[in-house]
Amino acid sequence: ECTIQRRFQKLIEEAPSPRLSPELRTAMAAAAIKAAQAVKYFNAGTVEFLVEPDDKFYFMEINARIQVEHPVTELTTGIDLVKEQIRLAAGAKLDYTFEDLNLRGWAIECRINAEDPERNFMPSPGVVETYRPPGGFGIRLDTHLYQGCELPVFYDSLIAKLIAFDLSRAGAINAMRRALAEFRIEPLKTTIPLYRRIMKDEDFIKAQFDTGFITRFVTP
Repeated sequence: ECTIQRRFQKLIEEAPSPRLSPELRTAMAAAAIKAAQAVKYFNAGTVEFLVEPDDKFYFMEINARIQVEHPVTELTTGIDLVKEQIRLAAGAKLDYTFEDLNLRGWAIECRINAEDPERNFMPSPGVVETYRPPGGFGIRLDTHLYQGCELPVFYDSLIAKLIAFDLSRAGAINAMRRALAEFRIEPLKTTIPLYRRIMKDEDFIKAQFDTGFITRFVTP
């Protein structure tokens, strides 16, 4: 689930999707498999769809690579996708099937960008003077940051991926709230304050959002 975006780039991802019914999830999965088989696709990849309010869904693209949001899949399946990708590229075979996977729990990822949401996501380069990462049960952080790290003008604004896991969506949201409250990256402007607000938003908690969701949180 990657509906919450800005400028057609994802901000928050979660697995499983709270939007899909079991029937819709099964239909989309079958379509994804059919698309991959049609082009004889091999190794890691993601088939993406757009879903309308009436549950009609449309093929959008195949991302022929490991996804930025692969941690949410890893946490809910127990599979190290990067490791499996390397094994397959080396000629090894998968020693399990989809039916063997023990799908459990809920994972939410917030992409931490060095951008100012209050200024239409203006880039915020500079030196990280204070860096205090969150931790604790159910929290995963993928980042290259450290205190004293310099983010130059020419850079990718994605500086960290914060992932929360719990057995339920409500539990994952609570874990994310705690982690975001602990996270300090200063004096750079980041999307952390924006995510703190979103995690308390009633529409987000009820999983009632579309691709225009983020516009009411930011200043044009």
